[in-house]
Order: sequence, then structure tokens, then C-alpha cells
Amino acid sequence: MLFVLGWLGYRFLDWAVLRAIWTLPGSTIADTQLCRVETAGACWALIREKYRFILFGLYPYDEQWRPLICVGAFISLYVVSVDRRLWGWKIVGIWAIGLSAIFLLMRGGVFGLRSVSEDLWGGLPVTLMLATFGIALAFPIAILVSLGRASETNPTLRTLCTVYVEIIRGIPLISVLFMASVMFPLFLPDGLTVSKLLRAQLGIVVFVAAYLSETIRGGLQAVPAGQYEAAKSLGLGYWRMTAFVILPQALTIVLPPIVSLCIAFFKHTSLVMIIGIFDLLNAGKRSIGEPAWQGFGAEAYLFVGMIYFVFCFAMSRYGQRLEKRLKRSR
Repeated sequence: MLFVLGWLGYRFLDWAVLRAIWTLPGSTIADTQLCRVETAGACWALIREKYRFILFGLYPYDEQWRPLICVGAFISLYVVSVDRRLWGWKIVGIWAIGLSAIFLLMRGGVFGLRSVSEDLWGGLPVTLMLATFGIALAFPIAILVSLGRASETNPTLRTLCTVYVEIIRGIPLISVLFMASVMFPLFLPDGLTVSKLLRAQLGIVVFVAAYLSETIRGGLQAVPAGQYEAAKSLGLGYWRMTAFVILPQALTIVLPPIVSLCIAFFKHTSLVMIIGIFDLLNAGKRSIGEPAWQGFGAEAYLFVGMIYFVFCFAMSRYGQRLEKRLKRSR
């Protein structure tokens, strides 16, 4: 195994570093021929030429400082959310202000900023928007659906929640995105339009909520019956018992699968390229569409893959830290 891994590692290092071409005199077909000779390795000149297009898509070139600030704002919100001292209404207010500022900065039309249509949004900011709003909005819906499906006193609600979960889990995400993009506008009144990005966001929220609800329901079932009985004996009502006794234990139990689902759905946002949304992966694919850069897909996809890996690895490490901290009592 060590021999095979060492050999593969050397081959990759030789291609990616030792024989790599980092700069080119230009971006014409004649210039890129230097990357096509047999002795050439990776053509990282593609990333140097196209990195702004991959990161920000079709956003106006001279305005790309705005999505750059938005990406920094998203990362800042993630970092601030790690501090448990801010958990509660403080973090809700911080996120509300931060997301509002991000939307206004991307959209423009206020404070002297040039207005930019959502059709021109693309790259990493769109991926972060879809993932962040998708998971954040789906989580409370998933909790309510899981509670409804576990209800023993309201069979109608339990049936509705079960039907919703089984239908969504029985169809692929691509189908949900197509329905949100194509069928949803058919049910809107004449003259009312919803942007493609918002329709895709709603489809992702509906899909993620169904899967998260089943994970949370598993946590509810894992809480010992004595916890319910103890809470009732103290005179707690259903909602107080659920909020202060049952849900904290249930979410702690299923924290690892929840983190895994969040990582998976962060990557699944790349499927929006099927309906024409210019996310990070779609921008990477389009960056090699010019004749001069065709044939260098490995470099573009490696660059995009590294960006996905950084965010997913950070989520994984934080999930492990949070899991250890919440299970100290055990």
C-alpha cells in the first residue's frame, strides 16, 4: 500500500508541480499550445487566467469586489457562529443583519451601488447562498415535520408529514429542481414572477427538510421514555418539554448524521447547474469552454474540488468538536 501510494503521489507531484506550467504569454490558442506538448504537466495558467470567472461567474468584472466581500461575510458568519457564548437571539440578529447586507451588496440598487440582476450572479457566492439558506431554512421545518410524524394524538398531521417525507425521499433532487424551475411558475398568478435562483432555493429547502426530519425523528425515538415521563411529572407542557428536555438530547444523539447530511447537501448544490444556474461547478465547467482552454478540465475541476473540500472539511472538523463538547457528560 505504501509503495502504491508513494508511486501515485510522485506521479501526481510530477504532473502538478515539477512539470506544471504556471504562466503563459497570452490566452490564445497559439499560447496554450505550450501546455499541450507531451513533456508539459498541469496547465495552472488556466486558473490564473480564469479564477475570477470561476469564483464570481458572469458578475460584472469591475463590480466583483462586491461578491468577494460577500464571500468574506459568509465565512465571518460561520466563524462567529462557532462561539457558543453568542448562541441564542444574539446569533439570530447577527445572521439576519449579515444576510441582509449580503443580499443588498449582491443586488445593488441602493447606496449608489449599481444594480445587478440575479441572472448574472454566479460562482462561489451562489453556492454559499444555496447551501446556507437551504440548511438554515430547512432545519426548523425538519424539526416540525419530525415532531408531526412522531405525534400520537393527531393522526391527520402524522399522515400529512409521512406523505411529504416519503414523496420527497422517493424522487431525486434533480427532479425537485426541475419541478421548482419549470412547474412552479405555472401555478403563479399572471404577472407574478419568481427568479430562477429563488425557485431553486425553495426546491433545495423542501428536499433537505425531508431528509433532516427523518434523522431528527431517529433522535426523538432514541431518547429514553423516562425523560418524557420525568418532564411531564414536573408539570411541563408539550412544547416546553420538547424544547428544553427532548430536543436537546435528540439533536445531540444524531449530531454526526446531521453534519454528514449538511456536508452532502453543500455538495449537492452543484446540481443546480442542470437548470442553468451559474454556481461554482458550472462556472468551472464553463471556464474551459473557450477553444483555447479546451482539454484542461482536470485543472479546473481540481481547483473547484479544493474549494469544496475546504468548506466540507471545516464543517466536518467543527462537527467533531461540537460532538465531543456536547457528550462530555457521558
